[in-house]
Amino acid sequence: MRLLFLGDVVGRSGRDGVIAALPGLRRTLALDLVVVNAENASHGFGLTPEIARALFAAGADVLTLGNHAWDRREIIPYIEGEARLLRPLNYPSGTPGRGAGVFTVGQRKVLVANVMGRLFMDALDCPFQATRALLAGHALGRTVDAAIIDIHAEASSEKQSYAASFDGAVSLIVGTHTHVPSADARIMPGGTAYQTDAGMCGDYDSVIGMQKGNAALRFWKKVPGERLAPAEGDAAVCGVFIETDDATGLARRVEALRQGGGLAPTMPAG
Repeated sequence: MRLLFLGDVVGRSGRDGVIAALPGLRRTLALDLVVVNAENASHGFGLTPEIARALFAAGADVLTLGNHAWDRREIIPYIEGEARLLRPLNYPSGTPGRGAGVFTVGQRKVLVANVMGRLFMDALDCPFQATRALLAGHALGRTVDAAIIDIHAEASSEKQSYAASFDGAVSLIVGTHTHVPSADARIMPGGTAYQTDAGMCGDYDSVIGMQKGNAALRFWKKVPGERLAPAEGDAAVCGVFIETDDATGLARRVEALRQGGGLAPTMPAG
């Protein structure tokens, strides 16, 4: 299978970039499934139902969230009825929505899950324990044909420890949240593809997607300032492409994707 994960969509710039690029990417890369992290898609904070629908219409099959999952309260009733929208799996029991789903692609099935780290983040349930419980019911290459996990976390050490723990059990583990693409896309010894952070889809002439002035001022003066606002220049679209083995579901190939927005481009071969 040919799968694409796109990193955090930030504001209008990121939305417009993804919506413009995704139909062409689906054709050029002959993609079977696309997962997009959309937790910053609405003005940089949260997601609305209208934006979710627009991303689905552009070609996203599954949307994931993170620590800004509930910044737009109107997403709460929407997520209850939309199985393609995932919030972190390790939220406490009773939280609206779901943290994982199995999605059918023709005759094949793909498990997609979203977890959130705890180091420098909100105090949630353990993502390691939650993932172990999830994977107890899903065997890669037997009950599902591929599996993607978005780990939304601050610390690279936590992301790498998580990846080491589940190497061989899923097709791709990819980090989100830091909004900067890491240069470590690789297939680990057990056959799982990994990248510490997919990077964001947004304007990189910014501070992690936000306008530079107020963001930088917070480091100069430790006093409350104006609310951060997304940068509105041309967006780079960043993500990770993988191709899986049909028999095992493990990764045969992984490549970073970057296009537009002034970053050095890299595009997987078709």
